[in-house]
Amino acid sequence: MLNIVTIIVVTMFFSCNDSFNQVQKIGVSENEPIGIAENINLKHTDSGRVTANLLSPKMLDFTNRDFPYNEFPKGIVLNLFDEQNKKSIVVADYAIVYDKTDLLDLQGNVVITTADNRVLKTEQLYYDQKKEWLFTNKPVTFRTETDIINGNGFDSDSKFKTAEVLEVTGIISVED
Repeated sequence: MLNIVTIIVVTMFFSCNDSFNQVQKIGVSENEPIGIAENINLKHTDSGRVTANLLSPKMLDFTNRDFPYNEFPKGIVLNLFDEQNKKSIVVADYAIVYDKTDLLDLQGNVVITTADNRVLKTEQLYYDQKKEWLFTNKPVTFRTETDIINGNGFDSDSKFKTAEVLEVTGIISVED
């Protein structure tokens, strides 16, 4: 008798687990987010020091999808702080973060202002969070202390140490 009860309980457990997954999906259209957050003020810390602060009026959570992501339809302001607590700012009209690839897609009036006042402007910019790499193949304007460089693409590490404007169309100062 104990074996029969055990078999029934185990069967119910595994059946319930599948049913639970189905119940989670009830009432959520596949085109709707699983969650909505408003007035986000997310802070990331490392060893007690704030390294990033994400501000956004709205976030849509689509992590219930086969290819999960979070969407920021009303844009973002991202403040990044280096080891000396100097702030760089990233602004975009729209952003989407893909969980599986750690890729951030920034769109619409994307402006990055670094702590040393270099400014990058473009309509779309990708950021690979794993490799800490920025890139685009869209037209860009990159302003340094001495130059304004226009081009059709951009490649750089996140600290702008290897910043490179591709297919340059602007004027660059060259020392003799």
